[in-house]
Amino acid sequence: MTFEMFLIFASRLSLVLLFLPFSALDKVLNFDAAVGQAGQATSNATLARALILAGLFVEVVMSLGVLTGVADRLAAFILAGYCAATAVLFKQFWRAPDFRLRGPSKGRETMWDFLKNFAVAGGFLLITFGTQAGEAGHFFADPLSSTHPYEQGAAF
Repeated sequence: MTFEMFLIFASRLSLVLLFLPFSALDKVLNFDAAVGQAGQATSNATLARALILAGLFVEVVMSLGVLTGVADRLAAFILAGYCAATAVLFKQFWRAPDFRLRGPSKGRETMWDFLKNFAVAGGFLLITFGTQAGEAGHFFADPLSSTHPYEQGAAF
């Protein structure tokens, strides 16, 4: 493995490390608690279970896609949407009764988690669309394509 390939792998790993293995493993080991948290947002136990199972699938399969480069654009796009959806559903800082900018505040802490979700989504969107405006068309033309991240001289 060349140094460049290592850097690409380390960059991608840093994006998915949150999901694979940590969040996915947490969902498996603490499934009932995860369903309980999802149930607070949905008020439906069956839907909450389905959402946690779907989230587990997304976290494992899409993370592997980003790491391996197999349909990595689509995997990154789905993970970006997942990050945005979980921020909106589970990081609702605007509903916290103690939200304030100074002093102790659970709401402010949740706001930072909300923003971090969108920052991670932005990293995934860079994999999806590339860094140049003209490269976004490649994804829309062939969403199952790969960026071929580990090939020498690979380009979008």
